[in-house]
Amino acid sequence: MNSLLHSIAVWRAKQKLKGKNGPKKLHKRLLVKEIRTAQVEMVHAIKEILFIAIGVAAAGFGLKGFLLPNQFIDGGATGVSLLIQVKSNISLGILLLIVNLPFLLLGARTIGKTFALKSILAIAALAIVVHFVPYPIITDDKLLIAVFGGFFLGLGIGMAMRGGSVIDGTEVLAIFLSRKWHMTIGDILLLINIVIFSAGAYLLSIEVALYAILTYLVAAKTVNYVVDGVEEYIGVTIISPKNEEIRVMLTEKMGRACTIFQGKQGYSQNGNHREDTVIVYTVMTRLELAKLSTEIDKIDKNAFIVMGVVKDIQGGMIKKKPMK
Repeated sequence: MNSLLHSIAVWRAKQKLKGKNGPKKLHKRLLVKEIRTAQVEMVHAIKEILFIAIGVAAAGFGLKGFLLPNQFIDGGATGVSLLIQVKSNISLGILLLIVNLPFLLLGARTIGKTFALKSILAIAALAIVVHFVPYPIITDDKLLIAVFGGFFLGLGIGMAMRGGSVIDGTEVLAIFLSRKWHMTIGDILLLINIVIFSAGAYLLSIEVALYAILTYLVAAKTVNYVVDGVEEYIGVTIISPKNEEIRVMLTEKMGRACTIFQGKQGYSQNGNHREDTVIVYTVMTRLELAKLSTEIDKIDKNAFIVMGVVKDIQGGMIKKKPMK
C-alpha cells in the first residue's frame, strides 16, 4: 500500500512540475518537495474519506435501525427531514438532500467550496444508504430508540466532521448567523432546535417531542465527544522553524489572519543559551481544522501545535473571509 501511494505521489509530482516548467529537466529538490506534498495530501484524503464513510454508515444505522421505523425525530436538518417524512411519506433520502442543500450552498460561501463539495457527497452517500441499505430494526422500546438512535446519529455527524464535512447542515447556518448576530453557535443551534421540537409537538405529539429532545441531547453529547465541540472556535498555537511559510499559508492559502509572537525557548540542552523562537497563533472553526492539519504537515511535519477551545470571538478576519 505504501509503495502504491509513493508511486502515485511521484507520478503526480512529476506531472505537476512538468505543467509548471514545461519540458525542462526536473530539479531533484523541487521533485522531492512535491512528492512529499502529494503524499501528505493523499494520506489526509484517505483519512477524511474513512471518517466520512464511518459517519455515513453510523448515521444511517441510527436513522433506519432506530428513529425512522418508530416515527421518532431529532433536531437539526435531519430532524426536519424526519418530521416531513412522517407527515408526507416522501423518501427520507430525497428529503435529506433537499433540506440540506440550502445550508451547503451557504457553506460554500461561509467556509469554503471544498468543504461544501465534501458535504454534498457525504449527504448524497447518506441518502443512498438510507434508501437502499436494509438496516435491521433493533428495538421498539421508546427509551432505547431515543438514546441509541441519538448515539449513532451523533456518532455519524461527529465522524463526518472529523473528515471535514457535515451531514447535517444546521451547523453551517449557525456559524453563518453567529457572525451576523454576535451570538454563540451553541445558542443559535438551541434556538433552531426549539422551533423543530415545538413543530414536532404540534404535528405529532408532546410525547414524541419529548423523546426527540432526549434523542437530540444524546446526539449532541456524542458529537461533542467525537469532535470535541464543533460549536466552539479553536485557538491554534504553532511553533516551527518554518514559521514564515506557515504564516503565508494561513494568510494567503487559507485566508485566515494570524498573530506572531516573539518568544524564547524555556528549555535548552546546553543549559545556558536559549534560542529565540517565533510563535504563530490563529483561530478557526473545528470544520477548518482538517485542512489546517494537512497544510501544516506539508510544511513541517514536526511542528509543535497546541489547540484550545475558544468559547466565542468578536471581530477579526475569521468572521469576514471564507476559507479558500
